[in-house]
Amino acid sequence: MFRRVGRLGHMSAQPLDSSEHRSGALLDHLARRMRLRSESVLAPLGLRPRHLVALTVLRAGGGTGQQALATILEMDSTNIVGLLNDLEAKQLIERRRSPEDRRRHVVELTEDGAKRLSEAECALAGAEDEVLGALDPAERETLYKLLSRASAGTAVNCTEAICVADDAC
Repeated sequence: MFRRVGRLGHMSAQPLDSSEHRSGALLDHLARRMRLRSESVLAPLGLRPRHLVALTVLRAGGGTGQQALATILEMDSTNIVGLLNDLEAKQLIERRRSPEDRRRHVVELTEDGAKRLSEAECALAGAEDEVLGALDPAERETLYKLLSRASAGTAVNCTEAICVADDAC
């Protein structure tokens, strides 16, 4: 394994220290296991992971504009309409015109949507227990905090990160 160290325009490859651990492949594997298990427990509830994310955002935000929801979920307008059509057909959300701007749609979680979301969260807790069963509660909390912190971070150029970490540039 090699890593790039150097300034822009001048790169040299140096072997990675075999004691350094790379987490990407393990995170990818864990995410895949969690995704597959999540899909299997959500399917009987008529939900997919993307439905769950939208329902969770709507619960937290109350009535949310359709475009605002698309922005939060990082979806384009065509995909958000399809997602909302799915949820509306299941009577988990309600769309209505905004009284302030008739061109705008406001999306709200229905009572049935809140109940289904609660059921899904219980099912997902069981799935998470299965996938993370090798970790004790304190380790899970540590994992959660580390993943939260990493998720909140901004993307950094890999070369710059290595230079900073190694103080080599």
